[in-house]
Amino acid sequence: MANGVLRGINGPADVKALDARDLPALCGEIRQTLITYGTLHGGHIGSNLALVEATVALHRVFDSPHDRIVFDVSHQSYVHKMLTGRARAFTDPEMFGSVTGFSNPRESPHDWFVTGHTGTSISLACGLAKARDLGADDGGGNVIALIGDGALSSAVAFEGLNNAAEQGGNLIIIVNDNEMSIAANVGGMYGNLAALRQSEGRCPTNIFRSFGMDYRYVGRGNDVDALVEAFSSVKGIDHPVVVHIHTVKGLGLPHGRMDPDDGGARADADAGRPRSLGQLPEAGRCEANHWIDPVSKAGSPQGSRKHYGSLAMDYLSARMESIPGLVVISPATPGSNGITPEFRSRAGVHYVDTGITEEHAAAFASGIAKAGGTPVLATSATFFQRAFDQLQQEVALNATPVTILVFAGGISSTDNTHSGAGDIAMFGNIAGMTCLAPICEREFIDMLAWATGTRDHGAVAIRVPGDAILTAERSRPYPLFASGGGSSQGGPETTRSGSRFDPRSCDERCPFASYRVTRSGSDVAILGLSDTYPLAENIMRALEESDPPIHATLVDVRQFSQVDDTTLETLRLHHRLVVTMENGQREGGWGEKITAYYANHLPPAATDEPTAEKAVIAAAIAGPGTEDDRLRKAHDVQCPRVLNFGAAKEFTDRVPLPELEERYGLTCPNIVRSIRQALAALGGADPKTA
Repeated sequence: MANGVLRGINGPADVKALDARDLPALCGEIRQTLITYGTLHGGHIGSNLALVEATVALHRVFDSPHDRIVFDVSHQSYVHKMLTGRARAFTDPEMFGSVTGFSNPRESPHDWFVTGHTGTSISLACGLAKARDLGADDGGGNVIALIGDGALSSAVAFEGLNNAAEQGGNLIIIVNDNEMSIAANVGGMYGNLAALRQSEGRCPTNIFRSFGMDYRYVGRGNDVDALVEAFSSVKGIDHPVVVHIHTVKGLGLPHGRMDPDDGGARADADAGRPRSLGQLPEAGRCEANHWIDPVSKAGSPQGSRKHYGSLAMDYLSARMESIPGLVVISPATPGSNGITPEFRSRAGVHYVDTGITEEHAAAFASGIAKAGGTPVLATSATFFQRAFDQLQQEVALNATPVTILVFAGGISSTDNTHSGAGDIAMFGNIAGMTCLAPICEREFIDMLAWATGTRDHGAVAIRVPGDAILTAERSRPYPLFASGGGSSQGGPETTRSGSRFDPRSCDERCPFASYRVTRSGSDVAILGLSDTYPLAENIMRALEESDPPIHATLVDVRQFSQVDDTTLETLRLHHRLVVTMENGQREGGWGEKITAYYANHLPPAATDEPTAEKAVIAAAIAGPGTEDDRLRKAHDVQCPRVLNFGAAKEFTDRVPLPELEERYGLTCPNIVRSIRQALAALGGADPKTA
């Protein structure tokens, strides 16, 4: 795919060596490469198309890596990667996916940080500049932070600006203003950015100057010559400066090629800008919630995030007239979670996009709840990590009835900055927060109905079902886990129009606090949390079909914020082995709490009052065999062995999900084998029949 000027670029020195007249041609080739790459492979194309000229100008003027360039979020670093020796990852289809979509120091010395969350570039750059000014390094050169306008709404970006002005010294902050984030920009700050654009940077009200920063404006942000001139004027500057450049997101794409709401690109509406280049490959498109592949023309259903997200929004929409204070809050990225433009239009004032401000969104939701409203806060697990303080302090500590929808929790093949593998360990250890884990859409909507239909509880986090559950529901509508009792009784029915679950009929205790036994057995109890429940179901069947068969008990855990001691005590009497499974970090997660419970809650050795539990222990001790055998059997009854399955405490970067499942032993053959080995090690007869 690479040809012409781009083929000869192996590093920033090659960009500097070009004749200035070749720079527009290089930009044109990069833009064509991005469009083709995005069509064939996907990725964050719109933001990179906006920054083609700016990135070329950066490497033309500055001396990376001596001059340090920090990309905010870094999803717009594709062009930077092309110019720093990684072009084949975007030009050669056999190399697609060989580099991450974000900056990564393991790939290149030109990448300073692994970044994937918004608003941190200015703070990171302040740190680099401070160490430089203290002589802690080799005296490095310029420090440049490149941040998009959408990222400026993030609280940490304001904190960085505040510190940068006070710190002083060389620090160059480039604000890429393309008038858009993943969805439309929201917030009062953007009115000032618009005024600065309209006045060519001369508006007397200037948010950056108010922070005490020097300020420059470049209206032709997709003109490489204008950018080279602007960057050259601030190279080596001795104080912090903001260079505000106005770019066009998705520049070069014709109308309709990408969906802006999903982080795609806008069409080029400015006849003075470069046109799209050549005949483009046919792009995929979305039709009736199915993605149409441009090659096979085949459709694939929506993923779990959009499926269950739109399901929740449909349910909440029907209640907005009857609950005036019902508010859905999204800290940006709404489209990823099924919060469609149609829903947002329909919801009106009942929907608030706070911008990329997870911390504010959590505190904002607590305020609504405190005043009697019904807030539903929805975003990805990886982004909720940014708001841990507010989730603990403003929400949980204040016991406000905020409903939290946690999307994309658990292990996945995503990059290392967007993993949700720590969500169970994080949410499940916040005091006062109820954490629910539905295993089908009926249970999901019932839980949402309870959380938003009553106020006699504190914060409720609902882990939105993932692809494993959605796949199970599609392959077997209303499978075993949808008909094993629970809160929705009777035959299957759609939840799209609402839930038959009446939250007002509940007592004050959470109706989902107890685990639900969906299949009774003996010897082995398999507890499947959240997305691992379909796997638990498969393991149960595999054990039944093995020789000799094992009739295991199957349990839908339903919540991971507290231990259901009643169910665990019942399991103790009839099972020698308890197996826990979670698609999240095992260490500090839910399964280890089950292990700790059995280790720390042994039945008393003797009491005056007989119990069924004591009778089983007495029978085991009185049974046949040696004294050691009898004591071992008694111990087995008192403390069943527990096997925990989950993810290791590690960062993973774009590792295929099946490979991760093999690595962590989260597969049916491995767990069946482990169960048989554990039973063999325990030995002896089933304690309940001993």
